[in-house]
Amino acid sequence: MDTGKTMNWDWEKLQQQQQKRKKGDPGEGGPGSGSGGGGMPPQMEEFFNKFKGGNFSWIPVVVVLLIIVLFFASSMFYTVGVDEVGVVQQFGGYNRTTTSGLHFKWPKGIEKVTKVKVKRVYKEEFGFQTLQSDDRGSFTTDKRPYDNSNVGESLMLTGDLNVALVPWIVQYKIKSPQDYLFNVRDVHGLLRDMSEAVMRLVVGDRSINEVISSRLEIANESMSILQKEMDEAESGITIIAVELKKTNVPDPVQPSFNEVNQAVQDKETMIYRAREEYNKAVPAAKGEAKRVIKSAEGYALERVNKSRGDADKFVAVYEEYKMAKDITKRRLYLETLSRVIPNLGEKYIVDSEQKNFLPLLNLGKGKEE
Repeated sequence: MDTGKTMNWDWEKLQQQQQKRKKGDPGEGGPGSGSGGGGMPPQMEEFFNKFKGGNFSWIPVVVVLLIIVLFFASSMFYTVGVDEVGVVQQFGGYNRTTTSGLHFKWPKGIEKVTKVKVKRVYKEEFGFQTLQSDDRGSFTTDKRPYDNSNVGESLMLTGDLNVALVPWIVQYKIKSPQDYLFNVRDVHGLLRDMSEAVMRLVVGDRSINEVISSRLEIANESMSILQKEMDEAESGITIIAVELKKTNVPDPVQPSFNEVNQAVQDKETMIYRAREEYNKAVPAAKGEAKRVIKSAEGYALERVNKSRGDADKFVAVYEEYKMAKDITKRRLYLETLSRVIPNLGEKYIVDSEQKNFLPLLNLGKGKEE
């Protein structure tokens, strides 16, 4: 077989056949003449005409390919918010942690990104449920309506074998995204179970009155124990606050509990009144006793000082008397008379040498009448 002759193409003949095909006559060597049509190679126009003729549509193929390309391209970029971090897993294992901003990764199937909000404060409620959700995670106030369908969580036995209703709130943040995602299968369930166990432990060590009146102390102790347990579990969360809501007793025992409280209040009132009377009477008696003692001490001191003064005076007079007995004796006599005579009233002096004594005692009465 002469290959050179077979491969030599007659270009004029090819042009004629092409003109015939345009007129509708396939002619020799055309598409319908089989493979022995003069060794004519396939025409490019025929190949493209197959797409234009409607037998094969290339648009869906291009669209699918475009979607696949966009899918993989879009999965290679991700954005992390300012209040979160991105935890990247490569083939299912932890690879790295990214901060806020635009980042690049391998397409989906190779690397996966999980965004964790590390600045958000999450809240768990026990014994009640707020009917209005708070997406910002702020503290719940007593003014919001509650749904008490899960009140069983708050039923607890106190240390003095009383039943109390102790609803509370636990607020927490994610401090370690890696531990939060990979160390514990269900962090939410673990937190709720541990919170309930810790609260029952703390409440079980106190009486019903302490549970009702010492909510802040119970909350602080529960927060400390709960944080310790969550750290030992490597849960990756930190407890922000534990807040106890209004603590009370169940409704069936509320009347009896009120009576007990009333009795306790009456007892406290009577004790207060007794102490008040005691505080009035005892200090007054003590003060009166001290006053009498001080008065007696003062009187005794006065008598002693006066006696000492009289003794000193007598000694001083005696000393003077020894130095001049006659003069001192006369002076004492005259001083005594000067004190006595003014208190005698009328005085009558009778001469001892008078011979004739006249009754002159009544002479002055006539003049007075």
